[in-house]
Amino acid sequence: MKFLKRYHLKNFNFILVTFVTALSIIGIMAVGSAQKSMQGKQIFGVILGLLVMLLFSVIDYKWILRFYWILYAVNLILLLLVHFFGAEANNAVRWLDFGFIRFQPSDPTKILMILFFAQFLTKHRKKLNHPVMIMEAIALILPSLYLIYKQPNLSTTICLAALFCVLLYLGDLSYKFIGTVLAVVIPVCLIFLSLVVHSNVPFLKDYQRQRILAWLEPQKYASSTAYQQMNSIMAIGSGQLKGKGYDNNTTTSVKNGNFISEPQTDFIFAIIGEELGFIGCCIVIILLLLIIVQCIIIGLRAQDLAGQIICGGVAALIGIQSFINISVATGIFPNTGISLPFVSYGLSSIVSLFSGIGVVLNVGLQPKKYQ
Repeated sequence: MKFLKRYHLKNFNFILVTFVTALSIIGIMAVGSAQKSMQGKQIFGVILGLLVMLLFSVIDYKWILRFYWILYAVNLILLLLVHFFGAEANNAVRWLDFGFIRFQPSDPTKILMILFFAQFLTKHRKKLNHPVMIMEAIALILPSLYLIYKQPNLSTTICLAALFCVLLYLGDLSYKFIGTVLAVVIPVCLIFLSLVVHSNVPFLKDYQRQRILAWLEPQKYASSTAYQQMNSIMAIGSGQLKGKGYDNNTTTSVKNGNFISEPQTDFIFAIIGEELGFIGCCIVIILLLLIIVQCIIIGLRAQDLAGQIICGGVAALIGIQSFINISVATGIFPNTGISLPFVSYGLSSIVSLFSGIGVVLNVGLQPKKYQ
């Protein structure tokens, strides 16, 4: 079988697997405390994710990348199915409902785009800094961004856009171009925030605008839009050094008092901060950082640019998503829903991230010749 090769066990990164598994176990505990009825599904998701990770770890990533246009097409088909036949929940259409399971295609989109652009950017490496090639790459990511934005799912749209920028950088985009883009983007962001405060922005829905205003002036919206975020911050602070104790029954806790909705997903970090305290928060952040570092180390030892982009892309995805989730829970960013990698509840997210780690492990099984 061409997609299977002879690997050396010494090249398998057991350290990365250990970190991912440890973080997932913390996630199972946190989800069980936040919403006991969902803990069983989370355990199933982690077990399935581990099996998927092991499967992808032995499939040659270069064989997978041969079908990069098929991966691109599959991604668009899934997102179009959501657009036309998706299931609605909480005023958003983000899921495909198969009766026995709900599937959120925007989660595997991130991994599929990493794989697609790993091959695309490798093939066009010499022409990447040409304006035409950059525009072509942007044109290829725009359909996914548009379809996810229309669900609406602004947080994932932002995450995917940021990931795309990192992938271009990993593909050897010139620093001159990066500097030019930053010189344009930073003032545009400041102008955008000014417009949000003083007038309606046509491409933002009213609830999105309200969340930005609540972020800028939390005390003014303390009883409405900023309510959940302020409670999340208070919950994390109330945990102090060691926390109130795992799965405690204190009526004033965020989970028992229903002070935030969906604590098992978007605000899972508030549960960890309240119950496990500063120490628990640090353990989660350190584990996320160690996973990112291990992905980068594997990428530095990869035998080709595609392998480097895959490892760097997965590391960036985990970093960007973690930063957004924790920033929302601590009030650094406006309230926007996105999962904390390997911790938040959600089978689509868990399995997708584990599949990404599996491909990274396969890159690690095929290091440079001199190693």
